[in-house]
Amino acid sequence: MSSPEVKAFFDEATFTVSYVVSDPATSRAVIIDPVLDYDAASGRTATQCADEIIAYVTSNGLGVDWILETHVHADHLSGAPCLKEKFGGQIGIGSGVTSVQSTFKEIFNLSDLATDGSQFDRLFGDGDTFEVGSIGGSVIATPGHTPACVTYVIGDTAYVGDTLFMPDFGTARTDFPGGDAAQLYESIQKILSLPRDTRLFMCHDYKAPGRDVYAWETTVALQQDGNIHINKDVSESAFVEMREGRDKELGMPRLLLPAIQVNVRAGQFPQPEDNDIRYLKIPLNAV
Repeated sequence: MSSPEVKAFFDEATFTVSYVVSDPATSRAVIIDPVLDYDAASGRTATQCADEIIAYVTSNGLGVDWILETHVHADHLSGAPCLKEKFGGQIGIGSGVTSVQSTFKEIFNLSDLATDGSQFDRLFGDGDTFEVGSIGGSVIATPGHTPACVTYVIGDTAYVGDTLFMPDFGTARTDFPGGDAAQLYESIQKILSLPRDTRLFMCHDYKAPGRDVYAWETTVALQQDGNIHINKDVSESAFVEMREGRDKELGMPRLLLPAIQVNVRAGQFPQPEDNDIRYLKIPLNAV
């Protein structure tokens, strides 16, 4: 199976890993889960994370065909529009985004938000395919964390979003609107059915207890044999009980309120109001 070149970019402020995945034979590339810098205290944005990706893509002479989101992120704002403006390419996400849009349109009262996914260039369903140069890519629908979650398989690599973390950290929470622990269990089984030597790339890392360095690459074999939440010895019922109990103890992500409003729009900001300023909403006692 073809092996793409993978370059990771870690944003410690949001614990997010973005990837440039390229075909060495053709220099065509896909960017996965890019970050837009956002300062919650001031409401200001910056492009430092995107600029690092731009520098890498430019210096290596890569052409960008796709900018892919593994799901509607609740912990960072998407840098996809910035990168599309620079390089072109199509912004893609799982087709379940329409459910996420419908849910949060109501919560944030976003009267101008279309809920058909039309803000994105491509909505991927389970089993859909795409190409990165001469390397084939495919999509596995992996809902459970959110309805829009997908895993992108490119050659001998897979990009799992928040569905899985490193084996010593476990699995994604399922208490967001549309999340479901049993569904997450089923989705993870799909990932763990890939060849055991498939390289898996996480969207986040937080350093598990006892580990001093960040990490984001593992394999199907290591997840099967040693994930602390869902290895081969854990039943579905035991997983659901663990996951639902653990989720009750988790706080809300720091950037959820601004991130969701931007990311359901494929990274675009709301339209300016009559004073030429754009605003994000803070729903009081609603989430």
